Amino acid sequence: MQELKEYLDYLRVQRNLSPATLDAYERDLTHFLNFVMEQLDLLGREQTLQEVDKYLVREYLAFLTREGYARSSLARRLASIRGFSRFLFSSGRLERDFAAQVGTPKQPKTVPETMTMDEIKAFLEGSMPGRTEALQARNRAIFEVLYSTGIRLSELVGLDLADVDTVHRYLRVLGKGRKERIVPLGEYALASVHTYCQKHRGELLQGKKSEALFLNSSGERLTPRGVQYVLEQCCELLKVHKKISPHTFRHTFATHLLDNGADLRSIQELLGHSSLSTTQVYTKVTRGHLKSVYNRAHPRA
Repeated sequence: MQELKEYLDYLRVQRNLSPATLDAYERDLTHFLNFVMEQLDLLGREQTLQEVDKYLVREYLAFLTREGYARSSLARRLASIRGFSRFLFSSGRLERDFAAQVGTPKQPKTVPETMTMDEIKAFLEGSMPGRTEALQARNRAIFEVLYSTGIRLSELVGLDLADVDTVHRYLRVLGKGRKERIVPLGEYALASVHTYCQKHRGELLQGKKSEALFLNSSGERLTPRGVQYVLEQCCELLKVHKKISPHTFRHTFATHLLDNGADLRSIQELLGHSSLSTTQVYTKVTRGHLKSVYNRAHPRA
């Protein structure tokens, strides 16, 4: 559909979205458009975007609910549809914004899963998976960087050698929406990255050329799935039964900062959140921690 192509071009050029994000928008909107065009056909109406209204959008959300989609998935789909509808209306391609009056499904309030200091130490100081010493050094550096900086998995695998400033001890990170930010790199993480780069990265390169900081065993840039696999190996080796993902390190980073007196605004900047409300979810984790400490320590709790 021409309108969808134009919208994706707009997102790529004007919003500077990443290829992965554009792919997600395309999948969501293609699924939606196929559904509404089929419904219009069944209703005997013309199969054009001019015929799409809020009732069809709601019917689509109801269909997703019947198919077992989570509320978070519904909210994401609706956000994609709203952006598309708003673009078509504001650019004069449609006479009405068909998704403007559709409410977002209420989201359950969840508390992020985090790790204790003992669990973090197991990853940073315990045995490390990897067939060779080079892979083990790389894996340890990965976990150190994730906990030291709180960066996202996509940001981690996107790091290049030039993004590491060993003098000033920071990383240059390219986040969501291609927004660049600077995050401090702790001395333990810096030492792990230095050891990996100076002693082992060349072995993984196998004579190839790459700007990527973290490499796989073939000398190519490590993928998100590669990091997930390493983490799964590490959990098995350390006999960790809690469900842990790379994002758990990010949650733990934020929670431990908050527990130790950091303010929300600083944490927001470090995490690259555009809204403070996104960061405020970590206050729930901290309140739960304080209540647990109080219950254990107070004689008349």
